[in-house]
Amino acid sequence: MTDRRFRLSDAPIDVAAERPALDHAAAGAYASFEGWVRDHNDGRAVHRLDYQAYAALALVEGEAILEEARARFRIREARCVHRVGTLAIGDLAVWVGVSADHRGAAFDACRWILDEVKRRVPIWKNEHYADGESGWLHPT
Repeated sequence: MTDRRFRLSDAPIDVAAERPALDHAAAGAYASFEGWVRDHNDGRAVHRLDYQAYAALALVEGEAILEEARARFRIREARCVHRVGTLAIGDLAVWVGVSADHRGAAFDACRWILDEVKRRVPIWKNEHYADGESGWLHPT
């Protein structure tokens, strides 16, 4: 694990290893989000996903989002890891963790971070469908 708050990983995300970075004696709350690869999208059966990122920009933008979250919400710490590479159905694709003095700030910041990562970080996914076709997606 690295000291970066936002990371890209080509290996499975180890939530148990990430979680201690959020520990703080004043924190009374922890909220997290796990995004998994599902077997369908827009009525099509999905076989697997390939994630690609413009890593240099993704890391800078991801760090900026986490810093903005610290300024915007009353949180103690925040972390985010997003997978890159080929993922199977059920694999953990993204994890966000937040600690705060109170649950409201932790929940609010966790959702905001995920929404901003999906909106601003240059990560694209190529869905591979059961019928053999594939298509690149980026959230709008």
